[in-house]
Amino acid sequence: MRCKITVVLLSAMVVCFSPVSSARTADDVTLRVATFRADVTPPLGSFIYGLKRLETVEHPLLAKGIVLDDGRRRYVLCAVDYCVISNGTHTLFRRKLADAAGTDISRVAVQTVHVHTAPLVDEGVTNILKKMKDPPPYYDLAIYDKITDRLAAAVKESLGRLQPFDSIGIGQAKVDRVASSRRIRDADGKLHWRGSSTKSAKLRALPEGRIDPLLKTITLAQGDKPLVRLHYYATHPQSFYGDSRTSYDFVGMAREAIEKKEGVPQVYFTGCGGDVAAGKYNDGTPAARQGLFERLLLGMEASIASTRLVKAERPEWRTAPVVMLPRSDPGCTPADRRAKLNDAKLTPMMRTWHARRLAFSERRDEPIELSSLQIGSVFIVHLPGEPMLEYQLYAQRLRPDDFVAVAGYGEGCTSYVCTEKSFSEGGYEPKASAVAPESERPLKAAIRQVLDVE
Repeated sequence: MRCKITVVLLSAMVVCFSPVSSARTADDVTLRVATFRADVTPPLGSFIYGLKRLETVEHPLLAKGIVLDDGRRRYVLCAVDYCVISNGTHTLFRRKLADAAGTDISRVAVQTVHVHTAPLVDEGVTNILKKMKDPPPYYDLAIYDKITDRLAAAVKESLGRLQPFDSIGIGQAKVDRVASSRRIRDADGKLHWRGSSTKSAKLRALPEGRIDPLLKTITLAQGDKPLVRLHYYATHPQSFYGDSRTSYDFVGMAREAIEKKEGVPQVYFTGCGGDVAAGKYNDGTPAARQGLFERLLLGMEASIASTRLVKAERPEWRTAPVVMLPRSDPGCTPADRRAKLNDAKLTPMMRTWHARRLAFSERRDEPIELSSLQIGSVFIVHLPGEPMLEYQLYAQRLRPDDFVAVAGYGEGCTSYVCTEKSFSEGGYEPKASAVAPESERPLKAAIRQVLDVE
């Protein structure tokens, strides 16, 4: 029976369901789950974001996730503390996790947390640079072959720890003073860009703007004993970037703090934060970062406190292919991209930036796979690229009586996935996007398909 959702305005927004009444699922199957965790930090001296050489490991970069077994198939959800994983590298991660879990690659979702103190890896770029006489420097993909072996070993080892679960919990809570719109208008209607770190007091004083204030938590449990919690929240997750250290930043700090406090594995997924960041509440100082960490942690704690458990049903996994065409407007054609790539006067970062978009153009007819996991009235949607917030809100509007959590930052080849309207408005995100404005329609169609609402 689908349960009615009731929202109570207290310190958290509480989602209430009927209590668990049986240790068996509705169709009398045993569901099992295992958690895995691997250190995926590249070696010192390796490139990270901005093609900076890694000098300091403030926090080890982690890949965390679950293997879910329903007695017929296995499903893998994984969140990686990287900035972007694209093209063949994204396939490499998914394929090795699938092989390790004993499942098909179509039942594996790999998302990045999108911290900017981490690698941005793309085999498509490497293949383009190999054909150049004097290419700019880029990531050594042999490193990531070894890293994915390490991650796969962690997944395979986790299979020996598969535990039965018979209940699923959902909770949600408002997060105070973390997320804010990156695209904000002043009193005169002028559009401003407010990034992750904003020095301008004038920009920080502008309204919070359009965000999804709720952090959502999904718990898999045995009876009333939690086995793992999955958190979903939409904002760019960095308080700083551009130096030579790795860090899982304030979102990872909150994730690891709640895991230590509870003794329960915690996995964090970044939602549709393409046009959302912490800029209103972050001036780039260590004190601001500490505040973001503390307030996000409070949101996680409130979401966990609001959790109510219901009997878990057999999972349903859906996939949908989507083809989003590359931009072809002036300055964005393959010829334009290649000219920029070959311009030795540009920085290596800018040259490889154009190589990334050229790699997307070269895969123009290759679809990207969306996926969703449904357990009863709980849906988890996995989206590619850096989707604007609208796609998360759209998914939630499609199933207003269900609990819909959205993870962005899967296959990263698209870069920003904007709305068609935003291209006419201008601003940073549509300028940096690799996909054509017409991509909104097929992506929303694919979202409808994985949510089974067509």
